[in-house]
Amino acid sequence: MKVEGKSSHTVIAYQKDLMQLESFLKNYFEDGDIRLDDIIPLQLRDFMRYRLEEGDTNRTLARKLIAINMFFRYGMKMKFCEKNPVAKMSIPKFEKKLPKFFNEEDAAKLVELPDPTSVFGIRNRAILELIYSSGLRASEVATTKVSWLDMSKRVLLVHGKRNKARIVPVGKQAIAAIQRYLQVRPKLASEFSGDILFLTKSGKPFDQEEIWAALSKYLTAVAQQKGYSPHVLRHTFATHLLKHGADLRAIQEMLGHEKLTTTEIYTHVSLEDVQKAYHKAHPRAKEQIQKEIKENDDET
Repeated sequence: MKVEGKSSHTVIAYQKDLMQLESFLKNYFEDGDIRLDDIIPLQLRDFMRYRLEEGDTNRTLARKLIAINMFFRYGMKMKFCEKNPVAKMSIPKFEKKLPKFFNEEDAAKLVELPDPTSVFGIRNRAILELIYSSGLRASEVATTKVSWLDMSKRVLLVHGKRNKARIVPVGKQAIAAIQRYLQVRPKLASEFSGDILFLTKSGKPFDQEEIWAALSKYLTAVAQQKGYSPHVLRHTFATHLLKHGADLRAIQEMLGHEKLTTTEIYTHVSLEDVQKAYHKAHPRAKEQIQKEIKENDDET
């Protein structure tokens, strides 16, 4: 089964989902030999009900149904089955989780945690600054090349999902951190390094999991709990931009989201911030405030 545009974690989850389905469906076939065209929607609903009883959430059930649907669609395309029993089944609804993010004070603390006297600390500071400055995914950080960074214009060429390219701005603090790192990068470089910007201890390019491992101790220290990944900094980047008035479509472009609906998750700015922005900017709100002041003056 070919899964284009999906991360390795998603593909592994899909594989696990299909293995669970295979194990479950064997109960419906006497010889244990599952024939795809004999599978009916009722059996799949039983599978979903069973997984619900096992504790799967609606979000997980939705992913399983998507995986099964993609499998049968691929099967029909490759001619090893003739029908898709999932085609008319509804995907379970679930609420989107609000992304975790750091407030501005904690984000500032986070990027200052790495040891400035260590090669690895200088490297890790540059990675943290870049993610917070430009909203990169960990996988995008891992593949970034030195030649993709324009120091004078403070922009970076990023190759995102499906190798789709975009140009993102890079803040002064991130540029400064990267410049400090480039001075010590030769100490890490090896025959395997090439033009890759961030290098591991052995001089090789990072993979996503290695970046998570390198940054996890800093994230845990600030969050004071485990389970925070570098993706939290990407959420923090988007949240802080939106809070300070950045256009949602501009944030969409910087994050590399194909759909604006994906970016809209960041509109969870607090009501207090919204009210402050409203009273500061809207002319009618200002008039109302002045009226309330005058009424209070008249009463006193």
